[in-house]
Amino acid sequence: MAKSSVKTLFVCSGCGATAAQWAGQCADCGEWNTLEEQIQSAAPANARGVVRGDAQYAGDSGVKRLDEVPRDAELRFSTGIGEFDRVLGGGLVAAGVVLLGGEPGIGKSTLLLEAVARVANQRGALYVTGEESLRQVGMRAERLGVSGDGLKLLAETRVETIIELARREKPDVLVVDSIQTIHSDALGSAPGGVAQVRESAAQLVQFAKRTGTVLFLVGHVTKEGQLAGPRVLEHMVDTVLYFESDSGSRYRLLRAVKNRFGAANELGVFAMVDSGLKEVKNPSAIFLSRHEKPVSGSAILVTREGTRPLLLELQALVAESPLSNPRRLAVGLDGNRLGMLLAVLQRHAGVSTYGEDVFLNVVGGVRVAETASDLPALLAVVSSLRDQPIPQDWVIFGEVGLAGEIRPIPNGADRLTEAARHGFKRALVPSKNRPAASETPKGMQVTGVDRLDAALEIIRDA
Repeated sequence: MAKSSVKTLFVCSGCGATAAQWAGQCADCGEWNTLEEQIQSAAPANARGVVRGDAQYAGDSGVKRLDEVPRDAELRFSTGIGEFDRVLGGGLVAAGVVLLGGEPGIGKSTLLLEAVARVANQRGALYVTGEESLRQVGMRAERLGVSGDGLKLLAETRVETIIELARREKPDVLVVDSIQTIHSDALGSAPGGVAQVRESAAQLVQFAKRTGTVLFLVGHVTKEGQLAGPRVLEHMVDTVLYFESDSGSRYRLLRAVKNRFGAANELGVFAMVDSGLKEVKNPSAIFLSRHEKPVSGSAILVTREGTRPLLLELQALVAESPLSNPRRLAVGLDGNRLGMLLAVLQRHAGVSTYGEDVFLNVVGGVRVAETASDLPALLAVVSSLRDQPIPQDWVIFGEVGLAGEIRPIPNGADRLTEAARHGFKRALVPSKNRPAASETPKGMQVTGVDRLDAALEIIRDA
């Protein structure tokens, strides 16, 4: 009797691991209640060959020595959107695969439609939609003012059909919106499942690498803000981009979480307007409040996102707490690090926040992950506690150690140059980040400090 070609597997929605039987906990990643039943059919016999190039090879392994591998200069081409190119590392790379994720309605499809429409004026581009009809895409393009006469559209969800048509059209750029709607005939499960996402993405990535096509995959995110589907999806691609935004804000932040062709953690800033996404070429200007007069609890930080120095405002509020356990809340910063810094402030500077609620916020919805925010955060807290404003022409950056020392941070000269370009006259920085007199930006006075208590005295006497 012939053996059935259909089998049942249980696939972990967290890591993509498979199991023959259901269990409450995934044996690979340890997550609970993540195993989902998937019906999988065996792949056709003619689909199991090893494919390289456009033909199958039975005996040739394709092994080459390192000196035999071509080392041509990396060729890039622009998307026509400067901020997008910056996050991508300077533009698009042939055979590069980019995964773009973000909250629903944040502007993923809008950005890609604008980008590929500009690319289509010079190169071949194919936009595949699995969520909208072609009429809906056309209406969105009309609303955005996108012409894109050379842009070709396809409404399809079967990955084999997409690859077949793409091989026929030979586009330089292929967009699949979104990967969660695509399915393969090799599997019997529904689109959006872990196995379907992994298999469909694998076939598309293989096509891109084999033909040199730039591939964009749009991905949904979970309620925790992570890309839906197996984690292996992020390992398969070359670049992972996330769209971020505060609720109600018109600004969108595009961040590179992974990039094989450029700097990770690079940041691009866009503004959502009626006609679509518009790039913000000078984001420091929009994140600075520029108060009419000095206010307590405000400090200007020079952070660095990828290769870009960025000026941000840190705001602190210290108020008497009615609770036996005062609150410590940080928005845009690591809350655990805030608690540690307050302990350093009490131990090495003699400033106690016992009995006080401490709230810290990065204006504009930007998340700061680097330690350059330590010193301005503590000075903003002390400013609010004492109701003593920090002068408006000061910029501050520096890492605070557990012994109360002020430690240097990378790229201090670039940060000072950016601050001087925006009109700041004085800077408080770690001593080892203080440049020589000949390298100090014109019109700026730079003060270096080694200890936290010395920094508090300088700001108090300013």
